[in-house]
Amino acid sequence: MKHGALAVLPLALGAALYGFAFGLLAAQVGFPWWGVGVMSAAVHAGSSQIVAVEQFASTQAVLGAALAGAALNLRYVGIVASLSDVLAGLSLRAKMVAIHITGDENWALTMAERAKSPDIGARFLIGSGAVMICVWTASTTAGALAGTVLPDLERFGLGFAFTAAFIAMARGLWRGRAQVLPWAVAGLATIAVVLLGLPKAYAIVVGTACGLVVSFALRRRSVLA
Repeated sequence: MKHGALAVLPLALGAALYGFAFGLLAAQVGFPWWGVGVMSAAVHAGSSQIVAVEQFASTQAVLGAALAGAALNLRYVGIVASLSDVLAGLSLRAKMVAIHITGDENWALTMAERAKSPDIGARFLIGSGAVMICVWTASTTAGALAGTVLPDLERFGLGFAFTAAFIAMARGLWRGRAQVLPWAVAGLATIAVVLLGLPKAYAIVVGTACGLVVSFALRRRSVLA
């Protein structure tokens, strides 16, 4: 576990800065500081938390906020499936804990290290995940506490931190020209729903679904070819 905990520290530093910015803005749109901390520990998914907070701040709709966050977390279905070999042999309780503390950063690091050495497994994943969830919860809570006493930071453009974070995540997920069509369809579907005046939560769900359908169709065609 120590190996994973030390290896993930550079990524944890970046997550801490991003988490602090999220906590600041979450507090300034009305979330209590303790609520931000509880959400970070219970959900532990920065991108979905951002979308949920923005959706709730603009509409006060709890269901819409939850739907938007869940849609963005659909990628974890694939992430968890990819960990079947890593988590083999663990008890159900240990598997559930490992899955909960797994985020984009420590999952990607674990899979990259495992590709180099098959000995990398659950202990590395759990060690790196424990560091990430602790850093994320602490940084978002600290940001929320600071946000209760600082002036409105949205006017200084700090809100763009969210957009920048999504751009960075999208760049990290890009795998080449084969993804152009699914990404384009997902983007166009999302824009169309927004232009129709429907809630942004539905736009995320529709865009995700359309992108997945196109991706599945392309994969099936390549298998049958």
